[in-house]
Parts: sequence; structure tokens; C-alpha cells
Amino acid sequence: MRHRLATVSAAALLCLAGTTGLAQAKPASPYAPSAMVFTVAQGDGAAIGGTVLRAAVLSCAYTAEGTHPTPRAACDALNATGGELGHLLAAPNPGRACPMLYDPVTVTADGVWHGSRVAWKHTFSNACEMSATLNGNPVYAF
Repeated sequence: MRHRLATVSAAALLCLAGTTGLAQAKPASPYAPSAMVFTVAQGDGAAIGGTVLRAAVLSCAYTAEGTHPTPRAACDALNATGGELGHLLAAPNPGRACPMLYDPVTVTADGVWHGSRVAWKHTFSNACEMSATLNGNPVYAF
């Protein structure tokens, strides 16, 4: 038991040293980690009582992979934002009329993008507004 405790303690110290900068771990790849979870939820916020309607996982490094149906296109669109996920939102398509009905839909992005923690969300007044604003954007096309 004492041996296990010493092993666990040493492992905990190594983890702590790695997170505080005392020991520098060498990256396994020259690419900064990028792994995100995207959700579309019914309601004002996915974390506050919203019902997740759909979700996709996306990993972008040398290769694009995950449960997202078009991972390469989604990674390219994310790279084009320069890390500002608000740039995913375009002006709504003026040729598309949406009802003035408040039935909120929230999109989220959580994870790590190019080595930095990301937690982003945006709420639309309804699904039509979401579709008109994200028109043609591959990130939330799942």
C-alpha cells in the first residue's frame, strides 16, 4: 500500500509540475491541439436547461477528423476565423424571411483551439434566424 501511495504521489507531483511550468513536456506533434465539441440546443443556453438537439466533435491538426460530417471544411472555416468564433456569424441572408417568433436556439463551441481553451455560445431568436445567419457555414452544418 505504501508503494502505491508513493507512486500515486509521484505521478501527482509530475502532473502538477507539468501544469505549473516546473517541468516542460515536449509536444508529441508540431501542431497545437485543436479539439472542439459543437452543439445546437433548444433554449436560451445549453448549460441552463437547454435540450441539446445535436452535437459534433471535431479535431483539427494535421488531419481533420471526428463525428462532424465534413471535418476538413469545418476546420478550414474555423482557421479562417483567426480564433474569433464570432466571425462564424454572418449577416442574415436578406432574401430569407423568418417569423418573428421567439423560440431560442443556442449554438456552442467548447474545447481547445490551437492550444487555447475555448468556451463560446450564441443564442438566436429561433431556428430560422440561426439557419439564415449560419447560411453556408460548414461548422454548424451537422
